[in-house]
Amino acid sequence: MKKKIFSFSILMAIIIGFISNPATSYADETTNGDFRVGMEAGYAPFNWTQNDNSNGAVQIQGDKEFAGGYDVQIAKIVAEKLNKKLVIVKTEWDGLPPALTSGKIDAIIAGMSPTAERKKEVDFTDVYYESNLVILVRADSIFAKATSLKDFSGAKITGQLNTFHYDMVDQIPDVKKQPAMDNFPAMRVALESGTIDGYVTERPEAVTAEGVNPAFKMIEFSKENGFQTSPEDTAIAIGLRKGDPNLQQINTILAGISTEERTKIMDQAIKDQPAATTTSEDDSDTQKSNNVLVNILKQYGPMFLRGSGMTLFLALTGTIIGTFIGLMIGMYRTVPEPETPIKRGLFKVFNGLLSAYIEIFRGTPMIVQAAVIYYGSAQAFGFDMNRTAAALFIVSINTGAYMSEIVRGGIFSVDSGQFEAAQAIGMTHGQTMRKVILPQVIRNIMPATGNEFVINIKDTSVLSIISVSELFFQGKSAAGATYQFFPTYFIICVIYFIMTFTVTRILRTLEKRMDGPKDYVPYANQMQVQQPKKAEKE
Repeated sequence: MKKKIFSFSILMAIIIGFISNPATSYADETTNGDFRVGMEAGYAPFNWTQNDNSNGAVQIQGDKEFAGGYDVQIAKIVAEKLNKKLVIVKTEWDGLPPALTSGKIDAIIAGMSPTAERKKEVDFTDVYYESNLVILVRADSIFAKATSLKDFSGAKITGQLNTFHYDMVDQIPDVKKQPAMDNFPAMRVALESGTIDGYVTERPEAVTAEGVNPAFKMIEFSKENGFQTSPEDTAIAIGLRKGDPNLQQINTILAGISTEERTKIMDQAIKDQPAATTTSEDDSDTQKSNNVLVNILKQYGPMFLRGSGMTLFLALTGTIIGTFIGLMIGMYRTVPEPETPIKRGLFKVFNGLLSAYIEIFRGTPMIVQAAVIYYGSAQAFGFDMNRTAAALFIVSINTGAYMSEIVRGGIFSVDSGQFEAAQAIGMTHGQTMRKVILPQVIRNIMPATGNEFVINIKDTSVLSIISVSELFFQGKSAAGATYQFFPTYFIICVIYFIMTFTVTRILRTLEKRMDGPKDYVPYANQMQVQQPKKAEKE
């Protein structure tokens, strides 16, 4: 048993060593040939995801997709003037600041305002765009004819989480302020479904939304009747790490981009923003819906397939490794306490560490674990993890914490008489576990393991915070680019269902095979041989 635990420790050390490399020093990062820019690639017309390099789009790091939009064009100009190669790192909005401070990216160019709170952690360049706040509503709502903030009295209004947009909602008299939402695709879905009456946004995003989806309408305000903002709020700048030596040079580059050129770049971005092609007005609603689904699949089908592949890879591999971890921990926790004081003390210490591991990873969300492990390890210890390997590590250790308790329950479900019988015939604890207990435990935990596999398929969606392009992140990017939210999410829902249903059917078949044939009778051959002998005596 000690040999097995030692081997397990070596295996985990190898895995950690494989995915963790010493991060390059800050000096190296600022002098290499890449300019790594983080953005959502889902906030059109500032940034979006597309399938090719048309209209000056740049390939996203680690993906076959490309990022386009106003932010990308600004980033290209800056990278060119810095004599660096532009690298786009697609990351969730909440993951951008930790990605910057941990050294995963060199700059944030994603429509970010240089607020006082952000300036405590991030250095900002001069302004590269001035935003104008508007409210997006449904074209058929009672607020479609609003001209001032007072007209939104009683309206359910929201804004994006961790942005000043959400703070501006408080300026609307008697507003029914709704909880902040994570991203713009989510707000557009909520608006179209009637969950909210509108959301605060910037004019370019609203112009694009209104042009792509006739169900939306942008409400602009005069200076007197609109939002009262400070230059700090409406300014959009490039975020850099504290003390970045390129700050002044980037400010010089931005100063060389005239107002006319910036306006031209934004107008072109609005024009180039991809959207699903719809049918003519004469088509029936059913035909329109079918054509929209077909067009989304044509545009983003390959992207969905790659996202599905990543999701399945992480879920399957993470479940297998996690189950192995669970089995090793479960076996260790059944070992009798050593008799000598020193060994018993070490045994209790290690057992306590395992208990802490289990409680921590079962008691915290995977999205928090991902941020702490991926960004925290880089910022605190200088480890630069490959994001796919980091995602696999996170899923595996998270699954291992749950599986260790499942295995423990499986071991306790085996009748104690089998332990006693094995000891009576001289079997060691290790032999008892390997040859008697574990075969039964593996069968007993199969349903729970299958359930954990299905949960992992769904929970991988949180890994977009560390730039992993799994299925949901890809779907959200497509929805943000096409503004076809319900059709896109319907397709993603169907894909998830197909994956989970298929996995469940396969595991059920495997369980039946492990159970053996239903008509199996123990010692049937011996019984058939004995019957003739009994007849002869009679």
